[in-house]
Amino acid sequence: MITVQNVGLRFGGRKLFEDVNVKFVPGNCYGVIGANGAGKSTFLKILAGEIEANTGDVIITPGERLAVLKQDHFQYEEFEVLQTVIMGHARLSEITREKDALYAKADFSEEDGMRAAELEGEFAELNGWEAESNAAILLSGLGVSDDLHYKKMSELDGGQKVKVLLAQALFGKPDILLLDEPTNHLDLEAIRWLEDFLLNFENTVIVVSHDRHFLNVVCTHTVDIDFAEVRLYVGNYDFWYESSQLALALAKEKNKKAEEKKKDLENFIARFSSNKSKAKQATSRKKMLEKLNLEDIKPSSRRYPFINFEQEREAGNDLVRVEGLSKSIDGEPALKDVRFTVNKGDKIALVGTNEVGKSALLEILAGEMEPDAGEYTWGITTTQAYFPKDVSNYFQGNEESLVDWLRPFSKDQTETYLRGFLGRMLFSGDEVLKKPSVLSGGEKVRCMLSRMMLKGGNVLLMDDPTNHLDLESITALNKGLINYQGTILFISHDHEFVQTIANRIIEVKPDGTIFDKQMTYDEYVEMKIAEGKNK
Repeated sequence: MITVQNVGLRFGGRKLFEDVNVKFVPGNCYGVIGANGAGKSTFLKILAGEIEANTGDVIITPGERLAVLKQDHFQYEEFEVLQTVIMGHARLSEITREKDALYAKADFSEEDGMRAAELEGEFAELNGWEAESNAAILLSGLGVSDDLHYKKMSELDGGQKVKVLLAQALFGKPDILLLDEPTNHLDLEAIRWLEDFLLNFENTVIVVSHDRHFLNVVCTHTVDIDFAEVRLYVGNYDFWYESSQLALALAKEKNKKAEEKKKDLENFIARFSSNKSKAKQATSRKKMLEKLNLEDIKPSSRRYPFINFEQEREAGNDLVRVEGLSKSIDGEPALKDVRFTVNKGDKIALVGTNEVGKSALLEILAGEMEPDAGEYTWGITTTQAYFPKDVSNYFQGNEESLVDWLRPFSKDQTETYLRGFLGRMLFSGDEVLKKPSVLSGGEKVRCMLSRMMLKGGNVLLMDDPTNHLDLESITALNKGLINYQGTILFISHDHEFVQTIANRIIEVKPDGTIFDKQMTYDEYVEMKIAEGKNK
């Protein structure tokens, strides 16, 4: 168990949080959420002992081992992959080094023999003899093939290193597991494997993630950093979000009778009493939710941007036809003889591991890149709005205000209208006078979405629009695209985002060819997992 008592932290004059009192107990998975800059990663670092709080204490039950997902991908460059994983258990690694040093001595003494015997006993207690095989199982589950296990970390690419460091954190069944964005750079199979691992993990897990699907599947509790406080709630992310919205609605309905409010709460809890998690978790969650009362759910101070795409005119049935598109990038085939037709109302997710090919396809359709072969034809009634993967070029060297930056894209060019529009996208007061060149990544994305909304396109081309966004903005964009009546071709690595928006999947395969089918993302995921099992 890990107990937080009266913890507070300030950076300069800014208060991140204070008087934090919370217990994290075995058998639960806690998802830490909060707006960008709220202090989620900092809170994890305080729990891990990497940052010292200004006030209070973090107490770990004596004898329990805490493991942390390392963020430095170059920390273990000279170590072999298996060895790096086993180093996640510091005591086991320490014993192994001391044993090896003793046995390597030329003048091995009787005293050395006694010490070696002690070490061998502890080594066995810690399952040292199974360490390599256990590490190999974790690596294989995450998709790190056997031929990489004895290579040095320096020989691995970035995605492979991420998986090794995740295996390191999971190794040896730690009592407390701290994970900061564990699904970043993981493929479908690895994320699904990690979800199953955590669902069956009996100790304490505390995780920060922007992946709503992941939080919904694995979390039994939500830790919300808001109002400079850290509050603990029963339930996953969806439960927290919906309950905070319910609390907000109930607060506005001051004249509503207590009995009616109670009925609303009971109906709400009934919907969330179980989810896709394993039966044991679902049952315990149901019991916890049934104990809730109106005072336990509180409105959030979070602000959500207003994202609403409207078509200036409706497109005809002839949208776009793609015939034999091929494109090589840096001498490698990104697209190969790609052919498909987009139908009115399609919301197409471009998926697969061929990141270059997916982005190239959107760039070509947006007119930003020429294909090597083939052609595409847009219908005369279509108007496209494009969101590129890298938006920085739209803001470089720009010394005007945000209002002036947005003005060319708006029919109504009055200051009042533009300020109001930016206000709905969370740029309030003097923030609208900011220079575009100094914006953060998330602010630039919100500006690009504003520009797209003003264009009124009936076809949206979007390349990873959730990058750099916080959970609130992702949720708002998600809802906006669900409600959009036009056609979308988009790339995203957010499971919930793709599943709730797409009605058609186009997989861009590693060789540049495509798989195209009318299906949901969950159906596609199940198909890929089945294919992997049949290999």
